[in-house]
Amino acid sequence: MVPDALSIAARRRLIEAMPKAELHLHLDGSVRVDTALELARTRDVDAPRDWAEMYDALVAPERCADQAELLRAFDLPIALMQDAEALERIAFELVRAKAADNVRYVEIRWGPLLHIAGGLSLEDGIASVSAGARAAARGGQEVRLICTALRSHDPADNAALAEVAAGFRDRGLTGFDLAGPEEAYPDPLLHRQAFGIARDAGLHITVHAGEWGGAAQVRRALEVEPERIAHGPCAIDDDALCGELIDRGIPLDLCPTSNVQAGVVPSLAHHPLARLHRTGVQVTLSTDDTTVSDISLSEEYAHAVDSIGLTLPELWSIDRGALEAAFADESAVARLRQEFDDWAAGVPELGTSPTSVRYAPGGESGKRGASA
Repeated sequence: MVPDALSIAARRRLIEAMPKAELHLHLDGSVRVDTALELARTRDVDAPRDWAEMYDALVAPERCADQAELLRAFDLPIALMQDAEALERIAFELVRAKAADNVRYVEIRWGPLLHIAGGLSLEDGIASVSAGARAAARGGQEVRLICTALRSHDPADNAALAEVAAGFRDRGLTGFDLAGPEEAYPDPLLHRQAFGIARDAGLHITVHAGEWGGAAQVRRALEVEPERIAHGPCAIDDDALCGELIDRGIPLDLCPTSNVQAGVVPSLAHHPLARLHRTGVQVTLSTDDTTVSDISLSEEYAHAVDSIGLTLPELWSIDRGALEAAFADESAVARLRQEFDDWAAGVPELGTSPTSVRYAPGGESGKRGASA
C-alpha cells in the first residue's frame, strides 16, 4: 500500500504510533488546565476559577496580530509557576503527557529568570524542573532541558543565568537559548557574553529567530553561531540564507501551528515546512507549546501531512532526522536511533529506509555533550 492510499483515520493512528522526537517545547506554554486551576486556588493567584474560563485564558487565539500578542498568553502560567513545587509538578506532567503521545525524546525549555519573583533562587528553580522531568521519564524515554534567556532581560542577568545553568549539565540541562519579544529587542548579540559562557561550559546553543522581521532576523541570529534556530520559517524567502543553513548544517526547529498563531504565516497551508525540507534545509517539527497552541505532537504531525502537504516518508525523515539534531549525548541518541529504526522496519507505508535519512548528523559525537 502506498502512503497516499491510507485513510485519514488510518494515517492518524499510524502517526500516533510513530516514535517521535520533539526539540522545541516551552514549559510555561504547556501547563495543564486542571493544574492551572489548582495552582491558582492554592497560590491565591488572580485567575479564572472554572475550567472553561481557564482554558480560554491559557490557550492563545488561533490567529494573533503578531508575536507580541501571542506572548501575552504566557503571563498567567508564569504567575502560577513561582515556587519549586509548581515547577516540578508541571515538568513532571509534561513529560508524562509526551510519553503518552509516544514522544520518545523531548527537549523542554523555559526561562528560569521568569520564575524568581516569589523569592525562588535560580538554582532551586532549575533543580525543580530537572527533578520533575527526570522523575517522569519512563521506559527509556529521554528528556533534556534547555535554559532560555530572555531578549528583554539585562545582558548581565542573562550572563549570570548561563553561569548557573552550566552547573546542571549532569542533571539533564544541555542547551542554552534566547527567546522573547523579537521586535522590541531584535539584536541577539547584546547577549553574546551569556552565549559565550554557555558555550564554553559545554552547553549547546540555539536561538529564537524569525517570528518577526523575516529572513533578515534568521540571518542575524547566525551571528550567534547557533547549532539550531528556533522557528525561522521565513528563511524560505532567501535562497542564499537557505544555502547557508544547508552548508552549515543548522536545522530550523519549526512549529507550524504556533507560527500561524503568531502571524508569521497566514495559514498552515502556506507554511513552508515542506518546501524547506525539499530544498534541503534541515528541519524538525514540534508543537512549541502544547497548551498555548492546544495541540499534541501527533496532531502537529497530522497537520503537516493533511494541511501542509508532507508525505508520510517525508514526515518520517523529519522525525528520524530530529535525533541527529538533538542536544543529547551520543549513547542516548544511538539507542533511540535503533529504537526508531526497528519500529520503522515494520511499517512499509513510510516508503523509505530509515538509514536513508539525508540529514548530516549536526550533533555528532564531537559536538554532543558528554553528560546528560
